[in-house]
Amino acid sequence: MAFRRPVKRAGDRYEIRLSAGERAALRGLFDELRDLLVAENPASDAAVARLFPPAYPEDPLRNLDYERSAGNELLAQRLSTLETVSDTIDATDLAEEQLLAWLGAINDARLVLGTRLDVTEESTEKDFANDESARSNYELYLFLSWLEGRIVDVLGGG
Repeated sequence: MAFRRPVKRAGDRYEIRLSAGERAALRGLFDELRDLLVAENPASDAAVARLFPPAYPEDPLRNLDYERSAGNELLAQRLSTLETVSDTIDATDLAEEQLLAWLGAINDARLVLGTRLDVTEESTEKDFANDESARSNYELYLFLSWLEGRIVDVLGGG
């Protein structure tokens, strides 16, 4: 994966070079993320809480007020991002705004997987070797990390 370029700038657009299997994996993951966001909230699920950290962790009442006023808008933004990605998951080129939506969705999915797996900076594949489901999810986490890095590189002009 290190030398493959899944995203390439092409003028004012971005070429997306992912296999059908990679696109299918992303599609499924983003569908699961959408379902999670609709079904759960930060109080009921630690992975969702990771996506919506408290704005005022030192002041629970102020934070609750913030969640009431901004929470639905933040959720709507994430769902809109996932809709953009769903609409463009099979595209071979994207506008910058669409690529930014991909970046946001990939980051959110990566954060959810990382929280579910309890990934740390020291985590390695060996930590998940004895659990096939965890190993598979960790491999997906690594793929998302790699893809996110390539998108950031391309958006940054690299």
